[in-house]
Amino acid sequence: MSLIREEDAKFLREDFEKKLTNTVDLVVFTSEDNSCKYCKDTLNLVDEVGALSDKINVVKYVYEKDKEMVEKYQVEKYPATIVARHGDEDGRIIYYGIPSGYEFGSLIEDLENVSSGEADVSKKAVELISKIEKPVTIKVYVTPTCQYCPKAVITAHKFALMNKNIKSEMIESLEFDKEASDAGVSAVPHIVINDDVTFPGAYPDDQFAEYVMEAYNHQE
Repeated sequence: MSLIREEDAKFLREDFEKKLTNTVDLVVFTSEDNSCKYCKDTLNLVDEVGALSDKINVVKYVYEKDKEMVEKYQVEKYPATIVARHGDEDGRIIYYGIPSGYEFGSLIEDLENVSSGEADVSKKAVELISKIEKPVTIKVYVTPTCQYCPKAVITAHKFALMNKNIKSEMIESLEFDKEASDAGVSAVPHIVINDDVTFPGAYPDDQFAEYVMEAYNHQE
């Protein structure tokens, strides 16, 4: 049984035909460990998305076997799904946990943004994010049923697209419940920057960028 409904697949094929300009790599890391509840579904979802356009290049790795690629993409857990420019072997835009529910829309928007190489953000956000010259990691904790979470995820991923010093992670709180608990997640979206600056909610990109700069300035 397909994870993407036929009417949705038809819409996405037409949408990708219009909006995907350059080839995008959709890279997935799964595990052979049977305890990985959503690894199989993540693989199926990535395959179905990849079949919707010849400009989506699906790449698959096994966490236990492909250690060189795990290190190259800096993958810390599984399932992990990465959206990258074709040939760019980095994990700056990453989903930990299956990108389903509302986050499926985030995945689609990421594919289109990475393909075009453009991020639609405010002038102030561009100005702030362009100043970052050292590594910054943004973690956005979500659940699939959170309708406000995709805004936070997409904003964080846009920042990673704009600046190679930024890595932005979506982390599905139900799949990684211990990590979410350790991070103090009580409501989503819950954002943690450099394990230092924390805030809840989906803020406009200029305010989000200010939090990123706050964390960045703390490490200088």
